[in-house]
Amino acid sequence: QVQLVESGGGLVQPGGSLTLSCAASKSIFWRSAMGWYRQAPGKQRELVATITSGGITNYVDSVKGRFTISRDNAKNTVYLQMNSLKPEDTAVYYCNRAVLTTIVSWGQGTQVTVSS
Repeated sequence: QVQLVESGGGLVQPGGSLTLSCAASKSIFWRSAMGWYRQAPGKQRELVATITSGGITNYVDSVKGRFTISRDNAKNTVYLQMNSLKPEDTAVYYCNRAVLTTIVSWGQGTQVTVSS
């Protein structure tokens, strides 16, 4: 079964931290570069962080220095550690393959709300 299950979102104050997790089926995760995407209300989904199967990471400028993507290949899981959160980080966060032409069906996502 091909699936992605995101978790770990919630309500946090500005400056706070959250860690998101994404459990993927092996057929999605194996030897694939993975990414975290987010979609804010009224905006298009954007790719914010990627990690190759070998662990090379890349980030969009707006989260660089605050977010850290990692993966556990034994658990078919990818993580997103988010620090110094800002209200503009509020969005539904999704994981999927990082190469757009190989993206599979989206999971349900996890809501992150940054507000005082």
